[in-house]
Amino acid sequence: MITVAVDKDPEDARPWIELARPTHPSLVDVDHVVADLYNMVNVPEILWIDEDGRIVRPNDVAFGDDTWRSLTGFEAAKHANLLRAWVKGESPALTAHEVQRLQRLPSVADQLARAEFGLGNWLYHEGRVEAARPHFVRAGELAPNDFTIRRGTMPMQGLSSSGPEFVKMVQDWQAAGHSYYLPLPDTAPDSVPRW
Repeated sequence: MITVAVDKDPEDARPWIELARPTHPSLVDVDHVVADLYNMVNVPEILWIDEDGRIVRPNDVAFGDDTWRSLTGFEAAKHANLLRAWVKGESPALTAHEVQRLQRLPSVADQLARAEFGLGNWLYHEGRVEAARPHFVRAGELAPNDFTIRRGTMPMQGLSSSGPEFVKMVQDWQAAGHSYYLPLPDTAPDSVPRW
């Protein structure tokens, strides 16, 4: 197991990592490399990769416990039980065909959004915060479903990633008929609360 925090600065993730005291590698990805490689558009997302490096379960929503269940509707045990059964050899991984059918690949607009994010992120880390802002905004316009970009750039724009701007963003997204999380069918909650 490897966990990866997608954050603007390793120090932002450090208190959470130290509190969790993981016994596995826990990394911080300030450049969204893992999110880009695996088309992760929200957190928490998880994917299973076998010992041969093959994706055997594409991106899914998974929480470590039920802390956020009343807000998200996700039951942590659903995914944990599936993972546990696969690791113990009690149930097979998805076939390559099933993975391909369930996997969400980035569109051209998603890829352009990541390029805009990459430029904005570079400018931000070079201390050119104002020059970065329009690239973050454009990235969010190009990929409105990519909350690793939309929410992840909020602190770099001087906004709280859990404050009123974030809540309004999610409410507007849901009001337009979209889901904030995109789970696989077998881990989807029976009903998802509206924010």
